[in-house]
Amino acid sequence: MSSSSQRILIVDDDAELRETVSILLEREGFVPLEAVDGRSGLDKAVTVKPSLMLVDLRLPGMTGIELCKEIRANRLPLPIIVLSAVGDEVDKVLLLEVGADDYVVKPFGARELLARIRAVLRRTGGEVPRVARFGDVEVDVERRNVTRSGKDVKVTPAEYNLLSFFLQNADRVLTRDLILNSVWGYEYYPNTRTVDAHVVRLRQKFEREPAAPKHFVTVHGVGYRFLP
Repeated sequence: MSSSSQRILIVDDDAELRETVSILLEREGFVPLEAVDGRSGLDKAVTVKPSLMLVDLRLPGMTGIELCKEIRANRLPLPIIVLSAVGDEVDKVLLLEVGADDYVVKPFGARELLARIRAVLRRTGGEVPRVARFGDVEVDVERRNVTRSGKDVKVTPAEYNLLSFFLQNADRVLTRDLILNSVWGYEYYPNTRTVDAHVVRLRQKFEREPAAPKHFVTVHGVGYRFLP
């Protein structure tokens, strides 16, 4: 998809910043959309389904963190870059947990912002192909069928959903809470050991050496990363 058809929603209560970023995005061929607070940002995200959102952390009413949580609770597959002020104590792990894909500290340069936007769009823009492959494994996404070296592999619905979530978020560091909420949902809330147990099963089924995984990799102190 070329940038000309990609809509980017800017959620910030600072009119001057919205205007500056909109002009910058237009110049680069994006279509900028604006929202002045979290609630209207959420409404626009749901109705317009932009390609990416820029979200200020300090929003009136619903905060940027709450907005990110709502976007993820609504299961919108929407990349989010958080805009934070210099004084904000940004906890990277917290941002990952609420579903942000990256963050930029204000004041930021035009080139830095564009580079971050392009990197996140590149990373998240790919729809999962109908047949996804890694190592000697093939996943037929439409038929929910998994084979390894041409032989069918039996997976439980939870294992398949976790595998599918990893495929959709390849190369991205995922916290255990984010995986838990995305795969098992907020209503059904076991603990994060559930995630660990299911990752172990995926390794046993799909890694050449489960004890030294190449695809389902642990990120110490945070969670996991899937490397196709």
